[in-house]
Amino acid sequence: MLDTLLATLGEAWTITLIGLSGGLVLGLAARLGRFCTLGMIEDVHYGHDRARLWMWGVALGAAMTVNFTAEAAGLIRLHEAIYLMNGFTLAGAAIGGLMFGYGMAQAGNCGYGMLARLGGGDLRAMVIAVVMGIAAYVALSGPLAALRARLFPFEPHPEAAQGWAHWLGEATGLAPWAIGGALGLVLILAAGGALLRSGHWKELFWAAAAGSAISSGFLGTAWVANTGFEPWLVQSHTFTAPVGDSIRYAMFSSGLQPDFAIGSVAGVLIGAFIGSLIRDGFRWEACDDPRELKRQMGGAILMGFGAVIAAGCSVGQGLSALSLLSFHAPVVALAIWLGAWFGLRQLIEGLGLAREV
Repeated sequence: MLDTLLATLGEAWTITLIGLSGGLVLGLAARLGRFCTLGMIEDVHYGHDRARLWMWGVALGAAMTVNFTAEAAGLIRLHEAIYLMNGFTLAGAAIGGLMFGYGMAQAGNCGYGMLARLGGGDLRAMVIAVVMGIAAYVALSGPLAALRARLFPFEPHPEAAQGWAHWLGEATGLAPWAIGGALGLVLILAAGGALLRSGHWKELFWAAAAGSAISSGFLGTAWVANTGFEPWLVQSHTFTAPVGDSIRYAMFSSGLQPDFAIGSVAGVLIGAFIGSLIRDGFRWEACDDPRELKRQMGGAILMGFGAVIAAGCSVGQGLSALSLLSFHAPVVALAIWLGAWFGLRQLIEGLGLAREV
């Protein structure tokens, strides 16, 4: 069946469909399951509610378990994934993560959350997402690209996976898939048990669905890369530079081909739109306070720069890379959390501009 799909659609559209399918699930998880990074951090520090933290744990555990189990079954070679094939600087991971987290708090959500809000009719999210996507390209391949590459270089390491499971496997003699799979199961049992004890069945379902969507990206792109003839990246969902990719494709599609990132962005928008219709109805919203929009646009610029420096966003590093146990993913995830906490504290406790209503 998959071979027929590849032969019918071609490699580019097949990999786009894979991204769209996973993005669709993530869009639904955001609207119906309230799966959100910034919401999780705010709940923990100010809402005294850890349900969304446990959701993130289940999603991470599910993705991790599927990824490493798939490697054990010979369905994927995880060291070919972009997050394990490249080495990034510790400074880039920390500084980029802090920039992204603080910008996320100022903007009111991350790239993934902005797309989910836009799918529900929030025009403010469209402005912020566009600014973020353009800022990412300024640092990725625009005027600041040379400076960014000099300050925060990365080097390909195709000979050895840049991940903790593979490093521990070499040190202990255990199979990397056993280490990663066991840790994933522990996360599922611990976080899933906490959700069940508090009666959050719906949240458990959507967290598992989000984690499966992350794994579907790695498995799907690996299958196309190993079955087809074009050099596709083995990757999964991330939502900063791909927004810029989608803007670029919308303007120049006659000279470009679609890819996983573009499908992923479109999928979240479609899933969020469907989810908004199911949950509380699609409705248009706009910004009625220029000061709020100015702050949010500033946060979007920080997110765009930070995600490129850190090589990923709250989903790209916090779920996709972390589910592979990449060396730098824990640093980026912690830095994003700290940056977001400081940004929220500044807004909520009156140390800066008023909190967004």
